[in-house]
Amino acid sequence: MNFDLSEYPPIVQQIAGYAIQGYELALTWLLSPAAWSQFAILVAAYVLAVLISRRLRPALTRLIDPGETQNLFTPARLFVLQFLPLILPLLAYALTGIGEQVVRSMFDSGAVIAFGKRVFLFLAVRAFVRDILNDPFLKVLGRFILIPIAALYTLGLLDLVSLKLTETVVGVGNIRFSLMSIVRGVIAGSILFWLGQWSSSQTTALIEKQPMRPSIRQLLLKTVEFMIFGIAFLVLMNVMGINLGALAVLGGAIGVGLGFGLQKIASNFISGVILLVEGQATVGDFVELDGGEAGKIVKMTARAAILETFDGRWIVVPNEDFITTRVVNYSDSGSANRFEAPFSVSYETDINLVPDIIEAAVATHPEVLDLPYPPDCELRGFGENGIDFAVEFWVNGLDDGPNKYTSDVLFLIWNALRDNGITIPYPQRVVEIKGGLPAAADTE
Repeated sequence: MNFDLSEYPPIVQQIAGYAIQGYELALTWLLSPAAWSQFAILVAAYVLAVLISRRLRPALTRLIDPGETQNLFTPARLFVLQFLPLILPLLAYALTGIGEQVVRSMFDSGAVIAFGKRVFLFLAVRAFVRDILNDPFLKVLGRFILIPIAALYTLGLLDLVSLKLTETVVGVGNIRFSLMSIVRGVIAGSILFWLGQWSSSQTTALIEKQPMRPSIRQLLLKTVEFMIFGIAFLVLMNVMGINLGALAVLGGAIGVGLGFGLQKIASNFISGVILLVEGQATVGDFVELDGGEAGKIVKMTARAAILETFDGRWIVVPNEDFITTRVVNYSDSGSANRFEAPFSVSYETDINLVPDIIEAAVATHPEVLDLPYPPDCELRGFGENGIDFAVEFWVNGLDDGPNKYTSDVLFLIWNALRDNGITIPYPQRVVEIKGGLPAAADTE
């Protein structure tokens, strides 16, 4: 086949050349007895693989499937079970390999059957991506990276494409990369950081199960996370062929930046590490700072702690403030707190009876503790309108937000006083009119 393509652009001539080569190769295959025998072996291998897989797959499913049985090997059996869709293409690939040895020994040629092997391998890759990968990120990675690579390998173009990508170099300033290194970086980076995220989540679940202080747990979680992604970054730099010695210069520049412009960030980071190690304040504690900020710590980051107030507002407090200022911790990982509820009784009351009545009533509250001290009713003074008392009580928690301990205790006090005939005074005033009342005017 000869065509005059001199008037067309080079790219058209190159594509036409590839098309002619493919046509001539196909024609050679169609007219060659060796090619026909190889096609026959491919068909026979596929049919035999179908027959074997129809019997083998149900048997393996019954053998591997644990059903409702739960034991040490159940996760491993479930993991193996999901790879059964690969039986058909891999069987065809193996049987074709056996046929290839026979054909090469007879005809000293095996191009057709080698192409068929690559087709079966491509089918195995497609089944792996379609039926086995469940993670959304890995499925996207397989669909747009793994399957195209397998398709190029099947067509015999993988080496050619790799060579072209290696020879094509792009530069950013003084740094130059080949397209192949960029492609490797994208693929390796995606896999490494997915593995980093997966291993971090697994490690987090393992650490969460261990009995330890919440602050130490947070420190371990952050340390493991930084280590995993730091190692992933270094491996990625090595895969892309970037000289790690350049990172020393970058680290020096960062050190200078920390010394001048990032002092506060470095101080807050170090303060956060100190807080996690010492455990003076951790997630779940209710704290109050000298500046008036008060709330429950809901999150601790490398730079700041986030407090949530009882009215739903979030306050971002730099970690340094927990170190350099006075901090009142009301929670201290669940320790009890003391509150008091003031009240008054009238002067006609026998005040000797009041403490026992009130202490017994407050003790009935389900959240009031007997330890470290039971409810204690104290006489506080003699007021203008009545005799002032206050009852002190201990609870695990804070008297605000979801808990209203003082309100409940005041209800108990009111009901106890009412049941015992004790009145709560209200303001009374005596008005004295000097000089007496004015005489009534004579209307007659």
